[in-house]
Amino acid sequence: MTKLIVLGSSDAIPTREQDNTHIAILARDRTVLVDCGSNPVVRLEQAGIALESVTDIILTHFHPDHVGAVPHLLMTMWLTGRRHPLEIYGLSYTLDRVETMLDLYCWKKWENFFPVIFHRIPEDEMALVLDSESLRISSSPLNHFVPTMGFRIEFRDEQKILAYCCDTEPGPVNIRLARGADILIHEAAGQAEGHTSAAQAGEIAQQAGVSALYLIHYPTGRFANGDLAAEAQTRFQGQVRLATDFLTIDLE
Repeated sequence: MTKLIVLGSSDAIPTREQDNTHIAILARDRTVLVDCGSNPVVRLEQAGIALESVTDIILTHFHPDHVGAVPHLLMTMWLTGRRHPLEIYGLSYTLDRVETMLDLYCWKKWENFFPVIFHRIPEDEMALVLDSESLRISSSPLNHFVPTMGFRIEFRDEQKILAYCCDTEPGPVNIRLARGADILIHEAAGQAEGHTSAAQAGEIAQQAGVSALYLIHYPTGRFANGDLAAEAQTRFQGQVRLATDFLTIDLE
């Protein structure tokens, strides 16, 4: 079954109920983890996704709530006996720092460590990230505090398109990335430098002509504020839903 599972939906401040934003994409020939904050090992298990099944990790940008658990995840994979390669994708800015972070743990000296292949993605619009039998993923640079990328995911078998924009200000690149998509998953942290409000996300969805909008990376717990879905609905005529942890989007 081809599906997307939300492993975490909160902004940078998680709660017991909602972890930092990261998602898993399950397709016929790939299992892709997008971002790696908090403890994805536990979240993957809770979602029923075998750790050894993860083929790829895509890192949107180098902030702690998106990359902080990379060393722990790789160590757990190693300790549980992984031997097959893991592919990791990101901008050079991101991967340079991730490799430095891993070097601080002397990871290259861990005995019988499995192969890790880093793919540095250019900061170009619609740059190719991953191309497999079931998926084609392209990225475009977004406007955040550090170099950041959003994605356009084409599900070949299902002939559906999903766009993903997390940690970004609104802008024309967001609209181009999501143009005509079946689903847009967009952050709603609030109208501020480097971020987007729910209403602005709704406006992006409307201009992009998407069918459905899911809001993610929003304030949770004691920082939650208002009805974000209703706010987005004031600008977008299609379906709006608030992404929550372990929400499953069936793409078949």
